[in-house]
Amino acid sequence: MNASTTPLKIREIMGWTSEAPAQAWLTLRGDPSVPASKFGPSSLRVYTPRLAMATWAGRRPYGRKVPIVNLFNRTPTPIAEGWSVKVTQVRDFRGGRMTYDSHNGTDFALVAGTKVVAPAPARVVAIRNEYNRGGLKLYLDHGGGLLTSHHHLGRTLCQVGDIVGRGDVVALSAYSGLDAMVSFPFVAPHIHMNTAIGGQLIDPFAEVGTAEVPLWRGDAGLPEPHGGADDRTVQPTRFDAARVDAAAAALHDSARREVLMAAPELALRAWNLAIEAMVYPTRFADPQAVAALFEEAAPRAQRLDLPVDPALADGIVFGDDDRFLGA
Repeated sequence: MNASTTPLKIREIMGWTSEAPAQAWLTLRGDPSVPASKFGPSSLRVYTPRLAMATWAGRRPYGRKVPIVNLFNRTPTPIAEGWSVKVTQVRDFRGGRMTYDSHNGTDFALVAGTKVVAPAPARVVAIRNEYNRGGLKLYLDHGGGLLTSHHHLGRTLCQVGDIVGRGDVVALSAYSGLDAMVSFPFVAPHIHMNTAIGGQLIDPFAEVGTAEVPLWRGDAGLPEPHGGADDRTVQPTRFDAARVDAAAAALHDSARREVLMAAPELALRAWNLAIEAMVYPTRFADPQAVAALFEEAAPRAQRLDLPVDPALADGIVFGDDDRFLGA
């Protein structure tokens, strides 16, 4: 059996590592440059017990439709106040409330061990394992400053530097990270997918009622599977050494700066800094120094497909629609 077919171990599914306790403490208490995270009674709104228990049991209640259970929050609470899982100030792309204060991506509910595929041709630029913020994560550079990241993974099936084609299997889904520990079994295992252009996290869905362009290639601007396309053409994002050095200088922690700048290539160092700023923006004295990394930032365009094995999925269903609520 190879790595893509060997069943996940429980420690992979939950993301337990030797660093997990210390990283969990960072979430609860914070540190001088990272505010503590916020939880409250409204956080219970993210629970989806019926779907969660079915998915943990290995069932797919919507067949070939992948449930989306949280969307990008268009009205996030201030970064300086800390990561918030409260539901106090939220609006998704449809004008609904299927999100929470600091949610900056799209959550696809998947049976643990589902094959995750590249949503577009890309170069693998980082793999990070942070129990406190998303568990095992894979970062893909699609060129033109477009980055996608895939969180809560159980196992990655590629390495930093690899070129992957549209629809190539890159990981196995799970629910690694602290989130699973505090919400099991009432939140379904899922992948949280972030999308960023020019170092800025954005919603891949177009806001309803506007001329905004979706990043999904599917009909009506919704995520659909790649459909067997064999597309491996990618021109990785280019960076300037002086801008990378300036962004590194804005990072408060010199020890952390040394770790991020130890990558063997300029592009990998640049992406390390950009990713650090997206995950921990308060670690930087000047967030604009990181935004300045990107000489090129392509406009919004329909480039992405559903990041799920097309043998299992042919589209999505929103978690707050009538079919979901009646399951």
